[in-house]
Amino acid sequence: MWWNRNRSQNTPKIALILSGGGARAAYQVGVLQAIADLVPKDTPNLFPIVCGTSAGAINAAAIAIFAQHFREAIWRLVHVWANFHVTQVFRADSLGLTKSGLHWLAAILAGGLGKRNPVSLLDRTPLFQLLGPRLPFENIQKNIDADLLHALSITASSYQTGHSVAFYQGVEDIAPWHKSNNVGVPTSIKLNHLMGSSSIPFLFEAVQIGQQFYGDGSMRQTNPLSPAMRLGADKTFVIGVKAESDAEDTKEQPAAYPTLGQIGGQVLDSIFLDNMDLDLELMQGINHTLKQIPERHIPEDSRIVRKVESMSISPSQDIFRIAAKHTHLLPKQVRFILKGVGASGGRGANLISYLLFEKAFCRELITLGYSDSMNRKEEIIDFLEINNE
Repeated sequence: MWWNRNRSQNTPKIALILSGGGARAAYQVGVLQAIADLVPKDTPNLFPIVCGTSAGAINAAAIAIFAQHFREAIWRLVHVWANFHVTQVFRADSLGLTKSGLHWLAAILAGGLGKRNPVSLLDRTPLFQLLGPRLPFENIQKNIDADLLHALSITASSYQTGHSVAFYQGVEDIAPWHKSNNVGVPTSIKLNHLMGSSSIPFLFEAVQIGQQFYGDGSMRQTNPLSPAMRLGADKTFVIGVKAESDAEDTKEQPAAYPTLGQIGGQVLDSIFLDNMDLDLELMQGINHTLKQIPERHIPEDSRIVRKVESMSISPSQDIFRIAAKHTHLLPKQVRFILKGVGASGGRGANLISYLLFEKAFCRELITLGYSDSMNRKEEIIDFLEINNE
């Protein structure tokens, strides 16, 4: 089964929701690779609604751009993630890191450099150069017109307003929204939307879109499922990057003051990982409540207050433990800096897991995502209504 607006009014629109997490997003690719192996060879896009945030925004855009052939779209993602090197994401050479460090030191010692103040610790020019030639964004509208895609949503955080902004491109009847700090803005998705959505604060430079500057979409995204609901999803398929057991053994040990690396890892966890679990719990609560209400009392045109089935897949292993095994693969200069802030081992590896864009680490996450998904093969086939006949 795949979705087509002309097939049936009863055909559910399934939304794929890809959260943030830096290099951890390689896990998402493994899950998608497993799904691609479960469908017929020439199957088009399985997910009429695709929502991405942070690193998940890049994966989401690739699926929307190459929606004509789902397997090909996933193959492209696997090829990139399975061959990643840190230097393809940010400058990790001695000269680049030294210039950045001296720039920050000069600004601190001088009490600021005015317009020449540093804006980020790392330079992401390599990622711009990697993605630009590989993502023909004009295909998004072509796929919408061909009924292969209902909508693509990329979420970023505005530094001017503090709003969580879901930039979306979709069918004409999708209405913009503005609820509390949650805003939906119709647009033509471009590379800047992906780069803004994946701009981790302090580490990467904010990106200008229109008249505002945007940072990582996970920062203010208190309801990660909201864009999919606003775009008309009937079901949501969520790929997380946080293991249910994502915690070290709590055996009693002498307490030690946390390093900057540990603190940084916890901060990134709170930005990227926690809200998805809370929103899934909220959806389950709403679904349970709606079961108790007679259908005649629920508005027929309701887009938000309605029962929405959901399925989520998350890592079966702690990712920070996997990252700890691959820390030595980072460039020497990067390891030196991370060691200096206490991010070289233990819980400090949590911070490393967000920056470890190295193929051995990414391949292990892809393999884990594939294995976790195949272990739930029948459940996935049933939820996505895959028909191999």
